[in-house]
Amino acid sequence: MITARNIVKSFGTTHVLRGLDLSIEKGSIYGLAGRSGAGKSTILRCINGLEEYDNGSLIVDGTDVKTLSRTGMMAFRKNIGMIFQQFSLLERLSVYDNVALPLRCWKYSSGVIDSKVRELLEIVGISEKIRQKPRELSGGQKQRVAIARALTMDPHILLCDEATSALDPKTSQAVMGLLKEINSRMGITIVFVTHQMSVIRGLCRQLAILERGKVAASGLVDDVFRRQPRALKNLMGEEFKDSGRAAERSTVLLLSDTVPDSFISGMAADLEIDVTIHPGGREGAGLTISFPKEADKEVAHYLAARMIDWKHIYDDTSSSEASCSQKYRAQMRAVIAERM
Repeated sequence: MITARNIVKSFGTTHVLRGLDLSIEKGSIYGLAGRSGAGKSTILRCINGLEEYDNGSLIVDGTDVKTLSRTGMMAFRKNIGMIFQQFSLLERLSVYDNVALPLRCWKYSSGVIDSKVRELLEIVGISEKIRQKPRELSGGQKQRVAIARALTMDPHILLCDEATSALDPKTSQAVMGLLKEINSRMGITIVFVTHQMSVIRGLCRQLAILERGKVAASGLVDDVFRRQPRALKNLMGEEFKDSGRAAERSTVLLLSDTVPDSFISGMAADLEIDVTIHPGGREGAGLTISFPKEADKEVAHYLAARMIDWKHIYDDTSSSEASCSQKYRAQMRAVIAERM
């Protein structure tokens, strides 16, 4: 269905894709994982023709993307649906009109549009919200509208760019279940970009982990997790003990299980750092996150200012970890008191 060979893509002097190879089978649910800047979203935009690549070969659904004319590209994109992290719904339009928009752009008749919209809203489970505006919906409901809209043209491929990152874990699970049902029911090939390994394990059959614009590890999801390649450990913030010491590139913290994924996404955006989320925790409870070690103090202050406790989980010395949390919280209380 999708075959990429030696794809190279640069933005000015920044090399994003450096000879990337992919092979995605028809009807599969394929995960693309990696840290920010690894090239995940860029290859996704190359697949649907929104970005031109510099060198290499990209065959999508039997079509060489680089050979398409402007007219050919429009017809090509008709067969590719896209959903995003932030839903990208038009706030002034109702649920019905948001889903109907692609059909209207292609000038389908009102009868066809009405039938298709109602069918899709039934499939995604929000037919009762048909006349409501996006502002009246929850995050999970908004994503269901976005999924319905992406399916209006009966695409062969559905591209998902961090489609669960803005959702809490329970809602994320529900959306994953819906995507599995759509894949099974319609036979659509799904390519899912994420940094959340829990999503990869819960949704995808196959996986490619990207590092520095190349595929660093790939295969069946269960096989990759069984092999524990270095790329997977890097992404999950795991320790390397080749010489009896932990890796220094990442910090891993355990937070309360009441902290939603959306809070972590907001922290990553506010601090402009890459944060990997591992729901479930390595100790059986809570939310595990990892981030670049140089951001230790920024993250500590951010969590302390919001009265969120944490614990380092590189080792079992919990006393020093607790005092670290308490120390920063005390410092932040002092700062807040001075400003009042």
